[in-house]
Amino acid sequence: MKKFKLLAMAAAVFLFFLSACGTSETSGDSGSGGDGGKKTLRIVTDAAYAPFEYQDKGDVVGFDIDFIKAVAKEAGYEAKVEHVGWDPLFVEIKGKTADAAVSAITINDERKQTYDFSVPYFLSTNKIMIPKDSPIKSAEDLKDKVVAVQNGTTGQEAVEALLGAENKNIKKFKDNNLAIMELKGGGADAVVADNTVIEEYVKNNPKENFVVIEDPVFEKEFYGVMFPKASKLKAEFDKAIKALMENGEYAKIYNDWFKVDPDLTEIKAQQ
Repeated sequence: MKKFKLLAMAAAVFLFFLSACGTSETSGDSGSGGDGGKKTLRIVTDAAYAPFEYQDKGDVVGFDIDFIKAVAKEAGYEAKVEHVGWDPLFVEIKGKTADAAVSAITINDERKQTYDFSVPYFLSTNKIMIPKDSPIKSAEDLKDKVVAVQNGTTGQEAVEALLGAENKNIKKFKDNNLAIMELKGGGADAVVADNTVIEEYVKNNPKENFVVIEDPVFEKEFYGVMFPKASKLKAEFDKAIKALMENGEYAKIYNDWFKVDPDLTEIKAQQ
């Protein structure tokens, strides 16, 4: 009996020790963590969208990745970024199995019905990528052409608004890399996607003889960090994003990736 009591006491001490050494990582929107250290947030992304997020030797890198880590740090957190894919990241945020998502996600009214968004942090617009010798000169010229888009994006929505949602000439792909491959292979006449993505591709692959054209029919869009509804992180991240834009850290990250200084006038106006 005495031996049993001693063993029980030892077990109780051991369990207490284990509970005191808990993990600092979280996978819900509470952001709860361990004692003393920074709390770790699980951030999901679709790492197939260079230069915003892509995989380099197994690591997820890009403008969005540096940005979200800086925002998390400013807000007092660590950010663990995980590639899950485009459609799955929406599932994760809706189900609250991740704390936030960053993946060049456009803020729009439809998405705001299901998710919360931070203040805008990036201005973008959809543009058209075509071969240099293409007869396409504007969005109007796409109406009898085959157009490749990434499924579930505002690029898809923009093309469907032009050609009709059921138009068989709209080819939808899992990501923009596949859409561009379709254009390269002759299976499409054009790609419509966020300007920074296709402009970066054209700049980095000059021998492929593609160009990017714009058309005012495509409206300006603003990216935001996406959260589950009623996330307590939104207010903290809003404050942190604004702080980075004021203290110069955002401009530094932007310049590192795009080699130009950001024009924050319209972004701040949206905030």
